[in-house]
Amino acid sequence: MELNPVARRSVRDDVFEQLVRNIVSGEAGDSLLSERQLAEALGVSRPVVREALQRLAHAGLIEVRQGGATTVRDFRRDAGLGVLAHLLVHDGQLDPSVARSVIEARLAVGPQIAGLAAGRAEPEHIGALDAMAGELAAEPDPVAAQRLALEFWDELVTAAGSIVFRLMFNNLRAAYEPLLEVLASVPGNETGRDYRSVVEAVRSGDSGSAIAAAHELLLPTTNALLDVLGRWENQQPD
Repeated sequence: MELNPVARRSVRDDVFEQLVRNIVSGEAGDSLLSERQLAEALGVSRPVVREALQRLAHAGLIEVRQGGATTVRDFRRDAGLGVLAHLLVHDGQLDPSVARSVIEARLAVGPQIAGLAAGRAEPEHIGALDAMAGELAAEPDPVAAQRLALEFWDELVTAAGSIVFRLMFNNLRAAYEPLLEVLASVPGNETGRDYRSVVEAVRSGDSGSAIAAAHELLLPTTNALLDVLGRWENQQPD
């Protein structure tokens, strides 16, 4: 396990982040260092380590046995979406298989969110979506447009009124944001397309039309990104 003294300005989060990175790159069943050993290696107090271990246990990443060893759990079976952002980039490198999963999930979840929003959106939601669609159409900077697109989908999730989709979106967004510059450079990405078709479908209250419009909006970028990832993987040394 590779650990480094942490910056004092965000001790608790730094400890948690380091431990998550080590756990997701390890093997299920591995034993962690003791609380005292972790505190010494990280240069922090034992209460800080104890808090981090509690967060890890709550996230389903470790199992803490009273009076026994703390062991790593299989995050693929036991963890939630909260670890996704930690899986996407490790050791400074993008994991293409995780990136592919994020892109695929985006295509699967986005249209369903639009479909729910069509049946539940209030006038203020539709007004906000309409304004953002106009901003997207006028925004020349591709990275700024990607950020606007995220805000559009955030508002759409709010309009959908689903706490499950909200929490899913929050975690997907945390993993997706590091890809913004990559997305901006992909030819044919959806920020150059007409978001108003989704807004109009939501405004009409037709869930089927909203699902279709969102799918049509997201599909070109999905295919382009998957193609980019595939070519990038083929260029990597074995």
